Amino acid sequence: MPGIVIIGTQWGDEGKGKVVDLLAESAEMVVRFQGGNNAGHTIVRDGEEFKFHLIPSGILYPGRTCVIGNGVVVDPKVLIAELDGLRRRGVDVSALRLSANAHLIMPYHVMLDTAGEAKLGKLEIGTTKRGIGPCYADKSARLGIRVQDLLDPKILRKKIMAALEPKQQLLRPFARDPKLDLHAMTEEYLRYGHRLEPHIADTSRLCWEALDAGRTVLFEGAQAALLDLDHGTYPFVTSSNPIAGAACVGAGVGPTDIDEVWGVCKAYTTRVGAGPFPSELDDEVGAMIRDRGHEFGTTTGRERRCGWLDLVALRYATRLNRLSALAITKLDVLSGIDPLRIAVRYRGSEGAVFDDFPYHQSILHTASAEYEELPGWEEDVSEARSEDELPPEARDYLAAISDGTGVPINLVGVGPGREQVIATAAAGVRA
Repeated sequence: MPGIVIIGTQWGDEGKGKVVDLLAESAEMVVRFQGGNNAGHTIVRDGEEFKFHLIPSGILYPGRTCVIGNGVVVDPKVLIAELDGLRRRGVDVSALRLSANAHLIMPYHVMLDTAGEAKLGKLEIGTTKRGIGPCYADKSARLGIRVQDLLDPKILRKKIMAALEPKQQLLRPFARDPKLDLHAMTEEYLRYGHRLEPHIADTSRLCWEALDAGRTVLFEGAQAALLDLDHGTYPFVTSSNPIAGAACVGAGVGPTDIDEVWGVCKAYTTRVGAGPFPSELDDEVGAMIRDRGHEFGTTTGRERRCGWLDLVALRYATRLNRLSALAITKLDVLSGIDPLRIAVRYRGSEGAVFDDFPYHQSILHTASAEYEELPGWEEDVSEARSEDELPPEARDYLAAISDGTGVPINLVGVGPGREQVIATAAAGVRA
């Protein structure tokens, strides 16, 4: 059985949690490999809604090992609150494992993130102000605090002092904030360490053991390919690498441990925060999609920008991640919209045509999408459970996506519920 990476192919919020939850039923382990609590996965099971920010989506299966990998940045207060909330709802969280090498979000990271966005003003990136970027910056500067440091009071205090030293000027506006008191901060994080200690482990070794035993391991990404720090729409990106290749680094496994890469894609496109969006709809159709799709951020509640499916960007994400399969979500949202459009190329401000995703930001920021029209369908598809039950126009729409990317579609989501999914013929025995 394989190692499977599940990634987002757009600007996030594609429904990765639902896909991971479905595949986790036959998996041994689910590993979150990057990002922080700037991400959010929503799962609806038996009419009950669960929202995850740090904990992998497979946690709803009793006994399933769920791993927060070394590539994740962890706000321990948020993680503990999430664990406590799940326990109150009767979810067994004893099988959660937290990498000792994962880096911790500290109070000063959140302060710096908030202040940085405020300073940018109209040029703000649109971060969630959760301290993610400053934490990754400290990690790169070798000033980070790791999960294992929570278990050693002397090391923790020394590392916090070292991390605060170069930030004194930047933190001057927060000098009176009690959260920055060295003693109080150390004691607070030591308490977090006591709470989390039963979950802290050598998670890379856990992954190796499962893979070497031939068990299925799912590697779960947060955010998505177009928000990748290196390959996304920089600087309007996240502070880590949400692409499939980063699963190896963020989980501590080798490239040959990955057998399949599934990309999750909405039947349309959304984006949260600032940045280019060539197929954006700033009209009543965009508002209709937002309303029907409940397009508001799981973590922040922010209104998502909505637009037509962008095949140019999807082809880019397909090759960047070398996708072996696609999972299309929220097909039901498009019912009753006629005609439908798919962006098949971009046109630059000076008239140049781009069939491929432009590498230069000046082009991308001013590009407009050019579309092909497809007929829509009136039928409610939320009760469909096989491809044959979909209207011909819906099947043609899916075929256009598959043909345009050269990747088979294995799953189609037709509603928020776990049961509202179609396993296609392309999924084969895995379905």
